[in-house]
Amino acid sequence: MQISAKSEYAVRALLELAVREPELVKADTIVASQDLPRKFVESILSELRRAGLVRSVRGADGGYGLTRPASQITVGAVMRAVDGPLAEVRGLRPHETTYEGTAEHLPEVWIALRANVRRILDETSLQQVLTGKLPAHVRRLSENAESWLPR
Repeated sequence: MQISAKSEYAVRALLELAVREPELVKADTIVASQDLPRKFVESILSELRRAGLVRSVRGADGGYGLTRPASQITVGAVMRAVDGPLAEVRGLRPHETTYEGTAEHLPEVWIALRANVRRILDETSLQQVLTGKLPAHVRRLSENAESWLPR
C-alpha cells in the first residue's frame, strides 16, 4: 500500500488544526509548523473544506478549523476526502474485481486487504494520533518488531 503525499499532508494539517482547537489557524501556521509546501496545503485545505472536515473563515482574524471534534474525525475519512477510496485495484474497488482460472480467488485477498486497512484507518481518530492513545489493535501492530522491518 502506498500513502500519497496528499493524504499524509492532509492528516498532518488536520492534526495542526486539532491541537490548536478551538482557535482558527492560518495556512501559513500549518505550512511553517509541518514544513509543507504552501500551495499544496492550500489546495488540500480546500478539498477538506468541500468534504466537510474543515471550515474556513476569511479576514484578518480568519483561518481554518475543524468542523467537529478531532475524536470524531478518523484518519480514513481524511484520506478518502483527498484521495478517494482506501483500496483500489487498477482503478476498481476490490469487490468489483473478477478473475478467471487460477486467479479466481484473488478478489478475496483484495477484500481482506481493504478490510484491514479500514480497520486501522477508520478506527483511529485524529485525537488518538495526537495523544498517542491508539486503539489496542493498532498499538499491537505498531509495537511488533516485524512491523518495522522493510521488505
